[in-house]
Amino acid sequence: MDRRTVLRATVAGGAAAFAGSLWSGAASAAPAQPGTGPYGPLGSADGNGIQLPAGFTSRVVARSRQTVPGTSYTWHPAPDGGACFAAGTGWIYVSNSEVTPSGGASAVRFAADGTVTSAYRILSGTNQNCAGGATPWGTWLSCEETSRGFVYETYPQGGTAAVQRPALGRFKHEAAAADPARQVIYLTEDETDGCFYRFRPTVWGDLSAGTLEVLVAGTATSGPVSWARVPDPDGSPTATRNQVAGAKRFTGGEGCWYADGTCWFTTKGDNRVWAYDAVGQRIDLAYDDSLVTGGAAPLTGVDNITGTRSGDLYVAEDGGNMEINLITPSGVVTPFLRITGQSSSEITGPAFSPDGSRLYFSSQRGTAGLSAGGITYEVRGPFRS
Repeated sequence: MDRRTVLRATVAGGAAAFAGSLWSGAASAAPAQPGTGPYGPLGSADGNGIQLPAGFTSRVVARSRQTVPGTSYTWHPAPDGGACFAAGTGWIYVSNSEVTPSGGASAVRFAADGTVTSAYRILSGTNQNCAGGATPWGTWLSCEETSRGFVYETYPQGGTAAVQRPALGRFKHEAAAADPARQVIYLTEDETDGCFYRFRPTVWGDLSAGTLEVLVAGTATSGPVSWARVPDPDGSPTATRNQVAGAKRFTGGEGCWYADGTCWFTTKGDNRVWAYDAVGQRIDLAYDDSLVTGGAAPLTGVDNITGTRSGDLYVAEDGGNMEINLITPSGVVTPFLRITGQSSSEITGPAFSPDGSRLYFSSQRGTAGLSAGGITYEVRGPFRS
């Protein structure tokens, strides 16, 4: 049987419903299938080359190697993972720089009306900063996508030096997501035989010490899982992913997002979105392009992921049709936006402003197809709450 047939047989029944403690309003059936989304079809490309549903508009916030409008700060190349943080009556959007050397991360501060008030560096001297994740205490975890890379805890408000956090393990880090209920940080690994990890701090809110664990399970795409301690988080001489027998392998871990008892993460090698039920201690497939039952799969090249209070997931494509796709709680997957004329790029860093009214993201290499050509955007519109 081909991969599609095998997966359908495997998924039938066991992952039929996203049961138990999953995100409130989570998909009633899995994996997600193409359908009509809540915002309708995409319109023609706007002046920024972005196709959006009716009622939505876009603007350019920053361009790599150029001064951020309204500031004197030069935006970094190859913008990647990002997140938003409340800041007084406004907010801050942080963005990694996926280059070597001197990747790091930058921030843009917005006033209450969306005006850019400042931009600045929050991390310097690091390499290949890909994705990461926000913490409940208001810091940004910037992850190095290098062999034995580090996680750096950074401070979006500025004025505080970033701190290296080796206790979170040294491996090819991709993304992170905080689970305040279980007081752990989930971590993805961008290797073809990578793993899915969680870090249990000794003291919640302090990432200087704790226990790194790896998810242990069989080869099935759904079912119960357990966790085992990684003996040597330093990953030398034995890589962290090879230290625990039975550690489940994932083909290229990418984005990671936690909400209401569920950690959603993506794997690019098989175009999957996974759901880890943190209460029920099981995994299921939320989306797999090989399990689309009719027509072409709308979502390919899965990468960064974020979510909203309404229960919607937004998944960015690395390549594909240069889209951000929406997966609804009812299990419908559909394009939300498409960037035209940038086929040599990828979409990175989707994140919503604290009030949910604005979506930020980047085209990592822009129209030029080069790291120096990155573009960071904002989309406004009637997002459902």
